[in-house]
Amino acid sequence: MIKSGIMQPSLEKLRKFFRLEHENKYENTAIIGGLAKMLDYWEGEARADGVAEDVIQAVISRLQSYEKLSSSGRADSLKGLWKRIGETYPEAGQKPKPQNPPHGHQPRSAEKANPKAPAAESVSAQNQEAPKRHPQKPQRFESATSAKHSQTPAALNAQLTVLNGVGAKSAESLARLGMQTLGDMLYNFPRRYEDYSLLKPIKDLMYNDVVTALGSIQSAHNRPIRGGKQSIIEVVISDGTGALRVSFFNQPWLANRFKAGEMISVSGKVDQYLGRIVMNSPDWEYVEMDNLNANRIVPIYPLTERITQRWLRNQMRQAVSYWAPAVVDALPKAVKDDAQLIDLGDALLQVHFPDSQERLKQARARLAFDEIFYLQMGVLRQKRDWQSVEGKRFAVADEWLNARLAALPFTLTSAQQDSLTDIRRDLDSGKPMNRLIQGDVGSGKTVVSALGASIVVSSGAQAAVMAPTSILAEQHYRNFVGLLTGERGFLQESEIRLLIGNTPESEKEAIRNGLADGSIKIVIGTHAVIEPNVQFNDLQFIVIDEQQRFGVEQRAELRSKGANAHLLVMTATPIPRSLALTLFGDLDISVMSEAPIGRQPIATHVLRPQERERAYTMIRSQVKNGSQAFIVYPLIDESEKINVRAAVSDYETLSTQVFPDLKLGLLHGRMKPAEKDEIMYKFRDKEFDILVSTTVIEVGVDVPNSTLMLIEGADRFGLAQLHQLRGRVGRGSKASTCLLIPTQESAAENDRLLAMASTNNGFELADLDLKLRGPGEFLGTRQAGFASSLKMASITDVELIEKAREQAQSLFERDPELSDPEHALLAESFNRFWDGTKSDLS
Repeated sequence: MIKSGIMQPSLEKLRKFFRLEHENKYENTAIIGGLAKMLDYWEGEARADGVAEDVIQAVISRLQSYEKLSSSGRADSLKGLWKRIGETYPEAGQKPKPQNPPHGHQPRSAEKANPKAPAAESVSAQNQEAPKRHPQKPQRFESATSAKHSQTPAALNAQLTVLNGVGAKSAESLARLGMQTLGDMLYNFPRRYEDYSLLKPIKDLMYNDVVTALGSIQSAHNRPIRGGKQSIIEVVISDGTGALRVSFFNQPWLANRFKAGEMISVSGKVDQYLGRIVMNSPDWEYVEMDNLNANRIVPIYPLTERITQRWLRNQMRQAVSYWAPAVVDALPKAVKDDAQLIDLGDALLQVHFPDSQERLKQARARLAFDEIFYLQMGVLRQKRDWQSVEGKRFAVADEWLNARLAALPFTLTSAQQDSLTDIRRDLDSGKPMNRLIQGDVGSGKTVVSALGASIVVSSGAQAAVMAPTSILAEQHYRNFVGLLTGERGFLQESEIRLLIGNTPESEKEAIRNGLADGSIKIVIGTHAVIEPNVQFNDLQFIVIDEQQRFGVEQRAELRSKGANAHLLVMTATPIPRSLALTLFGDLDISVMSEAPIGRQPIATHVLRPQERERAYTMIRSQVKNGSQAFIVYPLIDESEKINVRAAVSDYETLSTQVFPDLKLGLLHGRMKPAEKDEIMYKFRDKEFDILVSTTVIEVGVDVPNSTLMLIEGADRFGLAQLHQLRGRVGRGSKASTCLLIPTQESAAENDRLLAMASTNNGFELADLDLKLRGPGEFLGTRQAGFASSLKMASITDVELIEKAREQAQSLFERDPELSDPEHALLAESFNRFWDGTKSDLS
């Protein structure tokens, strides 16, 4: 149950996603694939946290229907749901502190400039005297401005009602768009632009063009379709060179807005119907003739109820033209000159009302640079904060380590050896390790982490390993015992213990006592490891596997149990270079891209839906030869909205009609954790021939006897996720196969699926996935929240990232505290930027 005043991790995760969804204007984009996607894993986590069943069912019901709602309906649904949760758990219902507006424009009071007091930490009595500083956000810069008023114009903090034409009702509507002050308006960037100097005549429009066309309305008709259940509005516009038919589906209220003779612009993709060009559901707006006559580039802003584009654009012009030039530029002149950037005030003016495409490009480059620059400064500050404390040294002789390596039943790959060398160097550096090992699926990260732990515990200290699931924790436990005890090791089996949710209470008590008195050297477990009553005698080495699966608070809780302990985090999701330089830039990174010796590449083939029987024949053949198979689905249950096969319904068909003579198991995210573990154990122990599953098998399941995976609806997954799923087979020495079946025939040529069939290299696939789908699949909630808050910068722009990183490093080397008077405003803007983010670095 919830401890007084503390929200359970599953509810905290829900709150973060709901907040992000609110900031995204309820567009169902807080999670790639929609909010309902989180149910696959959230339900199990909520039950493990002891959340009331009626609350869990309420969340499931609301999120399953969320996609079908309008934006206002979605807002009401989430607000109502959170109110219900708050009534059950008052800790969850507490309102979060208001976010600060964007950097660069809002003043700070002297009181707000002080650092926040650190949270109380739970430590063992032996460790209380050791200094501890594991910041989740970079420490604030204390500059000359901390003791006096901000240099930013105070008027930018004024409410929007100071503008002509903005009353209380209009201010409420603007607040829904994220604007509450004049400063907010400066950073409310257009979502796109209409360039009236580049318009194409209608007669020159071609099929598949994505363009803006202009014309006067010739006619507008609303007619029912599908027996009157739906409607379509057909508008014909003409510019004198030709006519274009524009269709709007199920928006009958638009009928009264289209008047013959009105001039409108439509933006979208040109389609074809019965040999004539058409546009379906384009963006549109009335044309202001002064913009047209001047061939202007016109900004198009996000809208909400009771706000029109013309009215908002006038208000934006009023605020931006007056206040953008008054914004004080925090970026030092030397940085701007070296990076060839325009002034901030000029950039804000041009990004809203550009004089030309070139000036717009310069403005966007400057504003994007600022975001990445402040991020890089935070990364560097975080790294320096981490390295500013002393860490206990652990060194072993080469002879000792060579004896450990010689006892292994296999030879380390060169990538494993390099990662082990990195770990040895960190452990003997006198500073706390803060390292990420990113290893492709099956690259042997567990062995390296076990060897690192052995170095620490050989000196009498302790190590802790935290995994996201019980079965993965149990798998690590078996590997550690096999590597570090008996003939191969130097520890007794009783010195390595497994601590998970279903560990008997009497055994938990014995483990807690052994950790407190130091007789247990290594504990491996799940969230149970971070319970308040778990205390260590001398925790010095922490391993967090699949770190993106844990929240900031959970990682911090484990860190707090040691005194400046060495931290090793691991992920099997290869991280593209641009992310490694930014969101993971505070970590030292070791890359393991080699498969262990003897591991064979997984043959991957894309099949068309009508070839499904061929896939079933291959599965039957593999089972007949003594192997096992996975069949993976994107959904638990069938959806009326999406035409995709689902696990539960197909399981019934597969069990009774396709494979009636074989033993099938069913696994999905709505099962309780204990049920999921039981199913996986049975599959591992060969009690099932085939496991029908959703993506819950994505992380860490090791079943060496499984040699074939069939992924249904494969085009519904990103490359990173497909690669993770594929990695569940091929864990032994047998040749393995992965079959990908898309939802429909046309998707068989999908770029992602063809890429999967062409390579087993996770790093190549990660780079492509980042370009195709963005960073969401690589990140936990903390980094995803930050990446989504970047308004102008692209996390895939390596050239921009490297430029900003170079400038940040150069400045940081000259003035790491930003104490130089010329950097006072920069320190203020840095603090405001980080206070306003919704995420933390590691």
